[in-house]
Amino acid sequence: MPGGGHCPDCGSTELVEDSHYSQSQLVCSDCGCVVTEGVLTTTFSDEGNLREVTYSRSTGENEQVSRSQQRGLRRVRDLCRVLQLPSTFEDTAVAYYQQAYQHSGIRAARLQKKEVLVGCCVLITCRQHNWPLTMGTICTLLYADLDVFSGTYMQIVKLLGLDVPSLCLADLVKTYCSSFRLFQASPSVPAKYVEDKEKMLSRTLQLVELADETWLVTGRHPLPVITAATFVAWQSLQPSERLTCSLARFCKLANVDLPCPASSRLQELLAVLLRMAEQLAWLQVLRLDRRSVVKHVGDLLQHRHTLVRKAFRHGPAEPEAGEGERQGRGQGPGQGEEEVASSSLDVPKGKRPASPALLLPPCMLKPPKRVCPPPPISTATGDEDISDSEIEQYLRTPQEVRDFQKAQAARQAATGVSNPP
Repeated sequence: MPGGGHCPDCGSTELVEDSHYSQSQLVCSDCGCVVTEGVLTTTFSDEGNLREVTYSRSTGENEQVSRSQQRGLRRVRDLCRVLQLPSTFEDTAVAYYQQAYQHSGIRAARLQKKEVLVGCCVLITCRQHNWPLTMGTICTLLYADLDVFSGTYMQIVKLLGLDVPSLCLADLVKTYCSSFRLFQASPSVPAKYVEDKEKMLSRTLQLVELADETWLVTGRHPLPVITAATFVAWQSLQPSERLTCSLARFCKLANVDLPCPASSRLQELLAVLLRMAEQLAWLQVLRLDRRSVVKHVGDLLQHRHTLVRKAFRHGPAEPEAGEGERQGRGQGPGQGEEEVASSSLDVPKGKRPASPALLLPPCMLKPPKRVCPPPPISTATGDEDISDSEIEQYLRTPQEVRDFQKAQAARQAATGVSNPP
């Protein structure tokens, strides 16, 4: 095929077509170099210009990949582009999806699990690159159930033997709070509600760290805790104008969804702040409640570590049921056995000692009530047969023993069977 190109080795234009099995190749007639070895072409224009066609654009990839896997790979790429992830993230997520799909348990899984697998591969990739992304965000994009997603996520991590670091809470706070529309005035946000972004992020981070130190984050979804901390930080920066604003209205102004447990996390965080306020001398004279304590958040965060130690070490709490059992299991930071014993010796006789305020997770301070299953219904009628070994347990008097022996002897005489030795 003269004029169709040149040989990369000798530069000759004497290229001829040589049929090798079912694939045509171009070979240099002068030096014998195979010019187009392994090149897949689809059109005559590609052949004429010697353009190589990538394997992913050819039909070879589709012949070896099932239709379900092809659909999953497209969804992995689409999800990465929706999240605006770097191209390296997309390649890694696709590789994880292909590795997971090689396992028979994944190939035979239902369609719902395969849809969730797409998000799991993307989430694993983001976690490994320290990219702040939560399960809740991906579940919202995929319309997936959170329980199914978390179970599939743990299965894939174990199945592939991956090392996935935990999510950095500080990065998540910065990313999540940056989406709040409270940093510039608009028709939907009054000027008194607009706040400086850096001040709000700094105080929110301190409140989230406080929540982490007091067990309010452990074992829970982070977004409700961050939402509650952001709301308290926003109120505390201008309390005179913002204390009347509710959490639901705050989320509406910020144009973010209100997580269901955020109200409970808010009450727990305010309770911790109220306990800390009891340790400051200039706040002890004030009758603070969970609303007015927001005004003093700046002072409380300034002495955070000292107040947490004192509040959960010396401060008395209202006695609760089962508190005596918890005294032996856990103490607050820096509280030893000697302090627990000495606190109970100083109480006058006749009064119940005030239990120490233990720094424990809320699930231990207020455990959920477990419904005990009802006892099985007995179907005994009294006509059941009783074995000879069991009937001896019901004999009480010597007369009953003699009557039983006579009845047993009569039965043996009738059947002709003697007693075993």
